[in-house]
Formats: sequence, structure tokens, C-alpha cells
Amino acid sequence: MRKQVLTIACCTALLSCTQVKVTEVYTAAADNSLRAPAVPLVTIDPYTSAWSFTDKLNDEPVRHWTGRNYPLLGGIRVDGESYRFMGMDDIQVEPIIGTASSGLWDADYTMTSPSGEWYAPGYEPKSWKQGKAAFGTDDNPNRSTPWSTGDIWVRRTFDWPSDTEKEALVLQYSHDDNIEVYLNGTQIAVSGNGLDYDLLKEIPDEVAKNLKPTGNVLAAHCRNNGGGAYVDMGIMKKVKRGDTFDRKAIQKSVNVMPTQTFYTFECGGVNLDLIFTAPFLLDDLDAMTSPFNYVTYQVRSIDGKDHDVQIYLEATPQWAANTIDQEMSFEKTESDMMVYLKTGTTEQDVLGKKGDDIRIDWGYFYLAIPRKPGISASIDDYFAVKKAFMSTGSLPANPQSVSSDMREQMSVLACVDPIGKVSKETVSGYLMIGYDDLYSIQYFQDNRMPYWKHDGKVDIKQAFEKGAASYNDLMRRCGSFDSALMSETTAAGGKKYAELCALAYRQAVAAHKLVTDKDGNILFLSKENFSNGSIGTVDITYPSAPLFLLYNTDLVKGMMNPIFYYSESGQWTKPFPAHDVGTYPIANGQTYGGDMPVEESGNMLVLTTAIAAVDGNADYAAKHWDVLTIWADYLLKEGLDPENQLCTDDFAGHFAHNANLSIKAIMGVAGYGKLANILGKPDIAKQYTDAAREMAAKWVKMANDGDHYRLTFDKPGTWSQKYNLVWDRLLDLNIFPEEVATTEMAYYKTKQNKYGLPLDNREDYTKSDWILWSACLTGSMDDFTALMVPVWNYANETTSHVPLSDWHFTSDGTQRGFQARSVVGGYYMKMLEKKLGK
Repeated sequence: MRKQVLTIACCTALLSCTQVKVTEVYTAAADNSLRAPAVPLVTIDPYTSAWSFTDKLNDEPVRHWTGRNYPLLGGIRVDGESYRFMGMDDIQVEPIIGTASSGLWDADYTMTSPSGEWYAPGYEPKSWKQGKAAFGTDDNPNRSTPWSTGDIWVRRTFDWPSDTEKEALVLQYSHDDNIEVYLNGTQIAVSGNGLDYDLLKEIPDEVAKNLKPTGNVLAAHCRNNGGGAYVDMGIMKKVKRGDTFDRKAIQKSVNVMPTQTFYTFECGGVNLDLIFTAPFLLDDLDAMTSPFNYVTYQVRSIDGKDHDVQIYLEATPQWAANTIDQEMSFEKTESDMMVYLKTGTTEQDVLGKKGDDIRIDWGYFYLAIPRKPGISASIDDYFAVKKAFMSTGSLPANPQSVSSDMREQMSVLACVDPIGKVSKETVSGYLMIGYDDLYSIQYFQDNRMPYWKHDGKVDIKQAFEKGAASYNDLMRRCGSFDSALMSETTAAGGKKYAELCALAYRQAVAAHKLVTDKDGNILFLSKENFSNGSIGTVDITYPSAPLFLLYNTDLVKGMMNPIFYYSESGQWTKPFPAHDVGTYPIANGQTYGGDMPVEESGNMLVLTTAIAAVDGNADYAAKHWDVLTIWADYLLKEGLDPENQLCTDDFAGHFAHNANLSIKAIMGVAGYGKLANILGKPDIAKQYTDAAREMAAKWVKMANDGDHYRLTFDKPGTWSQKYNLVWDRLLDLNIFPEEVATTEMAYYKTKQNKYGLPLDNREDYTKSDWILWSACLTGSMDDFTALMVPVWNYANETTSHVPLSDWHFTSDGTQRGFQARSVVGGYYMKMLEKKLGK
């Protein structure tokens, strides 16, 4: 490891300008009572995407959507006392009840679901086995007892050392996959799908004080969703050093709106509002693609007294690195309006990595701080800045050292706003968190800049300064948009529907990157998050589309343009569309291992028809008519009774005679007929519309299973969601008899579980985006509510604290896989229904 001490001129700067009391207090547009599984904080694109994976913002470090730490720390000093309101310090701990790395520990365990309160101290695990931890597959450290499939329940009984105080205690645990951990019957941690080693979670004081001299129980339930499996846990004690935020502000509320997240904290006689704003205004592409988010803080006294207040915010260079072993550089610069703290890797291998579990390591991360009186900004040692702030309310007068090696010494980008006297009148400030990725996408061998750069005419500092100048305007516009969306979604589907839509909004938008090709055509490229990392996947575009059809069809065209180009350029020669155009961020052609012929043909035809329905013309279809004809003819030939192949629900594997996939093919053929009619091609319109009706009539006979319709034509006694049928009514295709939808809906209501309607009869799991489509099959509000509310319950109650997973178990509401994906844009199908006048 190499330590590089960087000299940064005037690393701590006191900025001068006139401070005024805030004239505008920002508040949430509505009250969202949904407890989000994870809360969106900074959402710019698939790479710069940071979330709180906990109910309370100061319980754990802020994370990237992949689960890796993206540290963002916030502290407030009130009358000399410091409180942490965001994130968690990198703390030093010592073992009290050690994990397996300190020595194998004994436990009771079972792989059969236990009855009763298995996590309670008084529970008797009579039929359980005894073994030594850790538990899991042999590819994990300190594994002693094998466990690889299904679920495991573990109880660790321990005595509390008489000479150890019950304060500053921390749970240390490792898991693969979903885990819930209890201490003496109280849940103290939950984590979602994936592998994490040695996570730290502060144990609440009210739980710690109930530790007994003997007979304490640390209990865990872990589910392995596939691959490796692991469970280990122990209790640590935080080492008090005087340079970390040990005291936590009291979080009073969190409220997730479509473009904004609002937190309120109480600390030492003041309330602090913290607002994260992503200017995702879909009808304004410059705002939508802004390379920054705003972080606003508002402070006011709540006890009738004046208080002396300072605000502290910091980020680490992990925001600009894929892994912590990468060498980093730092720079501080200033302009008349702003102070910039900047970090990035020294290597700068632009577009050098591709894949799913990847974080950007080219370009530069910024904290951009508007000038105002007394604000200081510094790049310095991780602990030195906090120690100075907690003791003096400011940053060190002389910065210590900055290391390029994050493992040897973590450096931070930090700023302090010395707000000063706070009374009942609100005082506020803000900063911007942003990223300059230099080049965003390689598109068929051509490296493309992000949209906001306008082919290099705008640089990052110009973007920040425009953002600062537009702050009040964009905050108001985001608030107005949120208010309208919440009102409209409530009118369309009820309050719970509106709350789901609010949570889904930023997740859906931020899973894309907007660029243009060399001819200026929009390319709105998705990343298939927490899956295989594909870029521009057609069967990701299809479920995501309702949100973007609702607000800006150019963005849907931007999703589809790469697929059209791939075929029309002659680079893709098969008679059906490609599945994708590469692996994010490299879009040079399909990399997925198999084709989805009927799936992707139907998707492209249906979405082209939907664009025409929203736009009121078929100009986009006319532009691509030749290739649409090839795909429609493929569906005529192969779509009614699909051969053994994958569909969008590819996790369920290949299977033939898929009745729902057949509906998609029929919708595609009917859509082509509708487009032909709009384009003044009556003979073609009649030919394909008649063919679709004939296919639908055959489908009814082939799929009929009495009180419902089958999963596959050849298997009676099966069923599945027929979510593709929703387009028949919404697009005025009217190909199927109405009783198909009403029959299916009645049957679905007999098959629902607590957390939703399973995808089909084969498994307990579901896809929540498809449920929201199925809920719109009949147009009945009662039917919609019946299917939608269990999805709200899932989002509100799941123990899988990850950016909303669209693939979950309907019996217990835990994550099966997937997270942070754009497909939750499909939740807006009910809104699209209203837009289309249904």
C-alpha cells in the first residue's frame, strides 16, 4: 500500500457572501405512509445511485443499490453537542460475544420451519440439532456446519460478562442471502438478498439494557435463494475514540415523494429537515439528466429558545471507485459561485468495466457547495475532520493529510455550514452531489457523452452553476410535479396506489442513462440491475414502459431505438428482435446467451402501438415499418403456440405452449393491424386484425380450463397471470372476448396470498409489476384494489431492506431476487389506462 500525501492549496476555505434567513420552506407534497424497504437518496443514473437500506437514516451507512457502502455522513452540532443524522461512522469495535473468526461457537439449528416464537429466549428447541458456527457452504470463511439449500434457523445462547457495560453495543453479522436477526426476542437487523460479511448494526439501548447475566439468545433466520449460503453473528462493543459521531439524532419521520425524499430529525432543541431532490422532470430532458441531486437542510428551534447550530456533511471517495483497493486522486477548486471537492481513480479507465455488480470507476465525483458566509470545505483525514467539528464546530484550520490508498487511510470530502443562531424562523442551506462520467455509453463502437453535455458544449462546472442558479425554480417544479402526481395517482387508484407509485418513480428513471447517437437520436438505455447487467433489454423496456408512455413517449422511443437500429443496420439478421444490445455500459450488440423470439417481437410491436395511441399518430411506426412487418409475420407463423423458449420471466426457465406468451404474440399481430389502419393501409389492417381474431378464438379453446385459463396449453390444472391481455382493452384492440379477463380475475382472487398473487401455479413467488398489470385487466376499481393492496402490504412490511424488489415471495414477503430495477415503472399501468381514456 502506498500513501500519497496531496497538498491542496487552501484546502479549507472560508467563503464570504451575505447570509439571509430562508424565505421559502420546502415541504412534502403529500404524506406517504408506506414504509419503504429502502429509501432513495441520491439517484442520477445506474451508477450514481445511493439509498438508505434501513428505516432510520442514521442506523447504517448509505449504500449503492448493489449493497456496497457509498458513505454519506451527516452531523449537526447544537449548543456544542454533536449528533449524527445520516449514515454511520467507520467505527472500531472489539468482540464481546465473538463471531466465528474469534472461535467457533455452539448453536441450536434447524432447517425445518419451526412453530411458535422460535426467536424468544423462553423457546425450547427440542427437535433442533446442535452444531458449531459458522453455517453455510464451504466457500465461506470459518464455515463449520454445512448448510446450502432452503432456510436455516439458528439460536445462540450466551451469558453476558459481568464486567461489561451494556452500552455502545453493535451486532456484527454475515449473511447469504435474506436474514433476520433477533436479540432476546426483539428484531435488531434484517438484510436482503446477497452476500455480506461482517456488517455492523448498532443495537438499540432499550434492547441492550435487557441483556441478562445468563440465558440470552441471539437468533437468526436465513434463506438461501441459490448459490452460496452463510450465517455468522456476534455482539461487539464500540471503541470510543472521540472522533466519531456516537450520539444519534432522533428521526421523527421519512416521507418518499416521486422526486424528493424528506426526513425530519430532532436534536438538542431543534428540528432538522433533510431533503434529497432528483430533478427527474421527464418532459424536460436537461433537468432530467442533470448530473447532480440537491441535498437541502432546514433547521428551526422547537423549544422557544435560540440555539447555536452547525451542519456537517461528508462523502468518501468510494463514490468514484468500484472497489476499495483502487488508488484515488483529489482536487479542490473554486469559482465565483461554488466550491468543488472532487475525487476519482488515478487510472481513469473510461468505459473499461461492464457487468451487473459494478460501480463506476472512471470520471469524477463532486461535492459542489454554493458560497455563503463562513462555509468551509475540506479534503482531509477521515477522523481529523470529525474530531475538529465536534470540538469546535468547524473543520481543521490546517488539513492533515490525504491518502490515495483508501485501505491505509480513508480521506473524506467534507463541508461545514456554521449556521449560527437558530430560533423559530427556519434557516436553510443546500449542496449538490454530482458525477461527471466523461463518457457514459459505448454505442456500436462509438463512445457517447451523457445527454446533459450536449456533445461537449457543457462541462460539469457549467452544469453545477446552472443547477445553483436554478435551485429555487427546480425545487418548486419538483414539488409541483410531486403534488400533481400524488393527486392524480390517488384519483386513479387510491392512496396506497399513489404511495407505491411515489416509491417506484426515481427507481425506474435512475435505472437508465440518456445519451444520443451521432445523428442526434435519443437513446434511453436501461441497465438490467441485479440480474445480468444487460443494456437496452427489450423485456425490461416492456414492463417499464407505462411510466414513460405516461410522461414522455420520446423516452420510450429512446429505449426502442437501439433495437430497431440493430436490425435495420443489418448487424442483427434474425427475423425477431434481439434481447439486448450488450452489457452495460457497452452497447455493441447482444451478449445475452439466448434469444426470446416471440417475447421480444411482441414487446416491440405492442409498444410501437402504444406510442401511436398516446401520440395520436403512427409516425414512429412508419419509420420502422419494414422491420415491424418482419416481426409481425414471425408472430403470425410462430406466435399462437410458442415452441420451447424463454419469455421475460426467464428465471422460470424454458417452456413450450406458454398461454400468456401466446397472448403477447396475438397482441403484437393485432397492434400491427391497428398501426396499418392508422397509416392508411386498410387491406393490411384487415388481414392482420382478422388473423389476430382467429388466433384469439383458437387460444380460448386451447387454454380453457373451466373456471380459468391454463399456464400452458398442454397442461390442464395449471394457471398463470395473463398480464399481457391488458393491452387488448387499453389499446382498443378488442380481440379477445371480455369474459376471458373477467374469468381470469375471478380466479386470481381465489389464489392470492398475503403479499400478492403468485406469478403462476408453479411457485410461491411473484413479479409485482405484472400484478399491477393484471389488476387492470377488467377496468374494475374493485378488481384493481383487490390485487394492488397486497403489493402495497409487501412493500410496507417486507423484511428485505433493499431498493424495491420486483420479484418476491407472496407468502412471507421476502425478496426472491432482483432489486433497483426499472420495471417498477410498470406500476403506472393504471395511470396509463386513465391517459388512454379507459
